[in-house]
Parts: sequence; C-alpha cells; structure tokens
Amino acid sequence: MTTKSLHSDPEKRLHSLDALRGFDMFWITGGSYLLTVIAKYTGAAWLDPVVEQMEHVPWNGFQFYDLIFPLFMFISGVAIPFAIVSKLEKKVPKSSLAKKAISRGLILVLLGWIYNGVFSNGFENPRLASVLGQIGLAYMFAALIVIYTKSFKQRLYWLGGILVSIGILQLLVPVPGIGAGVLTPEGCINGYFDRMLLPGRLHGKVFDPEGLLCIISAVTVTLLGSVAGHILRDKKTREMQKIKTLSITGVSLIVTALLLSTFYPLIKACWTGSFNLLTGGIGFLLITLFYWIIDVKGWQKWSFFFRVIGMNSIFIYLFRRFFDTEKITKLIFGWTEIAGNISEVILVAGNILLVWLILYYMYKKKIFLRV
Repeated sequence: MTTKSLHSDPEKRLHSLDALRGFDMFWITGGSYLLTVIAKYTGAAWLDPVVEQMEHVPWNGFQFYDLIFPLFMFISGVAIPFAIVSKLEKKVPKSSLAKKAISRGLILVLLGWIYNGVFSNGFENPRLASVLGQIGLAYMFAALIVIYTKSFKQRLYWLGGILVSIGILQLLVPVPGIGAGVLTPEGCINGYFDRMLLPGRLHGKVFDPEGLLCIISAVTVTLLGSVAGHILRDKKTREMQKIKTLSITGVSLIVTALLLSTFYPLIKACWTGSFNLLTGGIGFLLITLFYWIIDVKGWQKWSFFFRVIGMNSIFIYLFRRFFDTEKITKLIFGWTEIAGNISEVILVAGNILLVWLILYYMYKKKIFLRV
C-alpha cells in the first residue's frame, strides 16, 4: 500500500470513472445529511420524497441509498479491463497480476478490520466481516476470473453461473428448521452460513450483510462492472456505439431485475440476484451518462469537485471513520449559531468543504491512497 499514485497521471485517467466514484462517495461523506438539513430548514414538502431516499430500506425493497455500496463495487469492476486486461495484452505474467489482485483483496480485508476496530475489545467476539473486506474480496475474485479466463464470453459464463448458483441457494435450498426460499433475516441461507461458518459477532445478529455468501454474490456486481469496462475500453468501437450498447445493457438488466423481483425480492442485506442485477443495471446507465457528458462531450469542469473525491475514495472512507472533522468545522463556523436555523446547514456544508479541501490538497500534491 502506498500514498503515492500507482496509476498514470490523473489527466490521462478516464475522467468519468473518477467523477462517478466521487459522486458515489459524496453521499456517504456528508451529501445525504446536507440534503436532509436543507429540507428541514426550508420546510419544502417536495424534498421529503428525496430525503426518504437517503436511508436504507429496512429489509426488502430499494432506495437510492441502497445503491451506494454496490455502485462502488461496480465502479471497481469497470477499472479491471483498464488495469488488468491491458497488462495481459502486454504479456505481463498472469501469476504476477494474480498476486497483486490477492494482495489488494487481503489489504482491504485488513483495513476493514481496522475500520471495525475488530480487536478493540480484545480477541473476544470480533466482527470480521466489513464493507472494505467485501469490496476487496469481490474485486479479488472478479480480477482472478478475468485473469484466468481466455475470452470475454467465458467471463460472462462465470457471471451467469454465480448468479444462477446464488439464486438456487437462496430460493431452493432449505435452511434447517425454516425451509427453502424464506428470505428473512433468520430464514435466508446467507444468515445460516454466517451463523455456521463466520467466526465472531454478526452485524445483523443472525446474519451479516457483508457475510460469506454476500461476498460471493457481490462478485457478480463487480463482474458486471468489468463488462462495462470492457465495452468502454474497446478501441474498435465508436463512442456513440459504446453508449448505445451500455444503455441497452443497463435497461435490460433493470427490466430483468424487476421481473425477477416478483418472486425473488430485491434485498441488499443478503445480496439477492435480483438486487445485483438492478444495481448493476443502474451502474451501467450512470457510467454511460457520465462517460457521454465528461469524456465524449468534453464537459469536464463541473465534475472536478467529484473527481477530487473519487481519486482518494478509500482514504476519505477511512479518514471520516477516525477523524472527527465536525469538531474542527465547529471551531471555524461556530459563529454561525447566531444565524438561527440555517446554522446547521452552514455547519454541514462547511464540514463537506473542509474534507474536500483536504482531498484537494492531496490531489495537487498527487498523493493518492491505493491498495
């Protein structure tokens, strides 16, 4: 792991990918809360449905906030053809690329443990599953599939095989004492595997949303991202044809997911196949939109705010966990209390600005946390 960029100069990167990653991270680094306090301050009734989307659904269903985690995994998959397939074409040994993919996965597992404070209460009852761990392991498995398959078609077979296997497990394999296809926290086979095989405590007590089967299921979201990356990287295809292919794929995935959801619910907490297809489809449409606006039309200036966040996404995720930037913000903007109700809006916006300025400094110094 290094704080210096392992990639090419930022100007040579796919700007739409960095911008979409930053857009995704913005919502969990203060954006959703800012929208909430603005709605509270203005009392605008039309914002209420929007604010409702800034929370996870309790279990079954889908809201915007449920997209953030899988979208990040999708984006990490988009980068695979650029980071790995390009090296395969240059005859870089597969074993070398595999070692890097495995190393990245394990480092993210370790960072996830640090984020969880896994041994903060000693070695008793730690939580080993984590968001970063799931991102790292799903990327690792997806990358290994890309490295060791001979063709794009074979990668699609892997994608379909995992989706079908997860569907069979979740819908048809009975959980002892409960039965098959009971997609509740207690009845979902994900929780059964976690209770039986995952050491330590579980985030959901009877299941873990980043548990063992969830990780395997989430590989499909990263693989879907790699499909989008393959399309974007194809030098023989014209830009508008790429946009057409990406759009059709995205719409097809969403329609398929909605049809499946009539008997196979959209559940983020156990990463059902329908949920994976829905979020993958939305990921296709979002990367298409960002690619068309930023890289094809060349309208890049507006996206700079998000690109600065997106190029240090892992750093900001960890930074917000261990550093209380709100205290610093209150020292700087504490005088706003005299402004009444709007002071909360100013404090939240100020906190976002403070964090962004830290990231901007790192951007100017070309310091990018990579694993």
